[in-house]
Amino acid sequence: MSLAGARVLVTGGAGFLGRHVVARLHALGCHDVVVPRRAACDLTREADVARLFAERVDVVLHLAAEVGGIGFNMANPGSIFYRNVLMNTLVMEQARRAGVRTFVGVGSVCAYPEHARVPFREAELWDGYPEPTNGPYGMAKKTMLVQGQAYRAQYGFPAVHLLLMNLYGPGDHFDAERSHVIPALIRRFLDAGATGAPEVVVWGDGSATREFLYVEDAARGICLAAERYDGGEPVNLGAGFEISVRELATLIAEITGFRGRLAFDATRPSGQRRRCADVSAARRAFGFEASVGLREGLTHTIEWYVREAAAAVR
Repeated sequence: MSLAGARVLVTGGAGFLGRHVVARLHALGCHDVVVPRRAACDLTREADVARLFAERVDVVLHLAAEVGGIGFNMANPGSIFYRNVLMNTLVMEQARRAGVRTFVGVGSVCAYPEHARVPFREAELWDGYPEPTNGPYGMAKKTMLVQGQAYRAQYGFPAVHLLLMNLYGPGDHFDAERSHVIPALIRRFLDAGATGAPEVVVWGDGSATREFLYVEDAARGICLAAERYDGGEPVNLGAGFEISVRELATLIAEITGFRGRLAFDATRPSGQRRRCADVSAARRAFGFEASVGLREGLTHTIEWYVREAAAAVR
């Protein structure tokens, strides 16, 4: 189906990924976009969710989630599981009742087993429990996949599930408590450069690897899936490469101009040892390939953060 002319509900549309998805929808000619705000609509309350579907909704892009970096996830496992399961379950159920034509649930690489073979293949998603620091979040996302497949089997409900790799880009969360690795490192290096600090400490020993997807590529992939994919099997959405945290930190230090030392604190958790996805299914199913390279994307992200930081002090 074409998104142009459709009425699209984007949960989490005011968040990091959501703002880019909404911008992509507008670029595609879709201007009837509903973005619920948390202050007025709590997605863990059934009555609030039901009100979203009081008027016609053609497409749901369900991006809303409760998640942060490793530290935040380890400190809040119960609330993370509870809030995510409630949001996912209620939004999909109300979408089913409303007869929505397409439902795209945004899942996470955190759902993959801790010791999954690399590259991650969708068929092996259930071969073990997720890495424990992200386990409750990953299991909540897996529960949404189960719900979508069950609804497709019983009701013919058009639920699609995407497994997103680690995102980064302009608009990311840079606060110390909830930021992921890229914004956390960018902030540390820029702060260290501004204060003349001789050293930046990085969590873990630096050997863990990650795959990073630029947020505008992610937004494009989500919209492509909404228009072109109608399958019950989950699909990886990623860039198809992996880089070690040590290499990543070195690259960010170079781009930010930090000349000091990098210190890796092996006493701190570094999460899953390797992450990299097989992205061939997305290419076959709906023609998605990432287009923004890591250095280019990091440069855009750093430039955005510097502009925002400068504007905040004026």
